[in-house]
Amino acid sequence: MSEATVAATVDNSRRTWLITSCAMGGVGAAAVAVPFVSSFQPSERAKAAGAAVEVDISTLQPGEKRVVEWRGKPVWIMRRSEQQLADLEKVEPQLADPKSERKAFPTPEYAQNRHRSIKADVFVGVGICTHLGCSPGDKFTPGPQPSLPDDWAGGFLCACHGSTFDLAGRVFKNKPAPDNLEVPPHYYVSDTTLLIGEDKKA
Repeated sequence: MSEATVAATVDNSRRTWLITSCAMGGVGAAAVAVPFVSSFQPSERAKAAGAAVEVDISTLQPGEKRVVEWRGKPVWIMRRSEQQLADLEKVEPQLADPKSERKAFPTPEYAQNRHRSIKADVFVGVGICTHLGCSPGDKFTPGPQPSLPDDWAGGFLCACHGSTFDLAGRVFKNKPAPDNLEVPPHYYVSDTTLLIGEDKKA
């Protein structure tokens, strides 16, 4: 075999090897790039976090509270008893903003009432204190108890710094929390189904 033939054979082999290597490298790079690029896409959980949440409240009894998650926030749904609704009026002189007129956490028009809700008995509120973002605890039992006044009518206590809220999420006077609890956008799809995260379209 002549030197020219050997050189040509070597060059062809080298060319084939280079082409194969480049092709495999390209496939490998693409395989690496796909998950890397897809990591920039929002996850299904992230997409769902901003979506409205539908909740069946047909089994919610007076005095009971349920918690759902919307946009990473705990949303309370509470069915108030007749007595609890009556107590909302009694505590108003002790509240900092009984009519929800402050604007830091604007209350939807349909909840600008004493019970801060569409239906009087069902309260829907974001369970995050407006002071430093802690989550208040349930203190539904009326009467004297630690960290609460003797005439306590029931509500929520933020144990972090002592802010108290009534069962409509309204903050009491002289507390660290500057505002009432947020009422998220919501409406009733049916008598027993709530959609949290959207206002009813006209």
